[in-house]
Amino acid sequence: QVYVVESGGGLVQAGGSLRLSCTASGASGNTFRNYNVGWFRQAPGKEREFVAGINWNGDSTYATSVKGRFTISRDNAKTTSYLQMNSLDPEDTAVYYCAVERRYTRTIATDGSQYDYWGQGTQVTVSS
Repeated sequence: QVYVVESGGGLVQAGGSLRLSCTASGASGNTFRNYNVGWFRQAPGKEREFVAGINWNGDSTYATSVKGRFTISRDNAKTTSYLQMNSLDPEDTAVYYCAVERRYTRTIATDGSQYDYWGQGTQVTVSS
């Protein structure tokens, strides 16, 4: 069993930055390095949406709305993924979730149903 915990959320003014962390416990570094990681978000009254993903090879993909502002990365030794969020906008306000996919694939899933483990989420609020 892999447990996923997000941290780093908070309240920030528009134009500011936050870095979210996602740590997967229950998986060694050698196991975690084979997993893909995805970040999703859900704003009040809206569907959950894909934000960014990174595969075991370090390839990444982003939603159009965050491309150029957000950067996903990973540290396999720490079994942790990061989401650096810059130039934040009130539209980025949401609960951010991290998810881990066990399947060994270079394809980064944007569909949440492909992920096996999820965190509880961390709130990001961007004030105008």
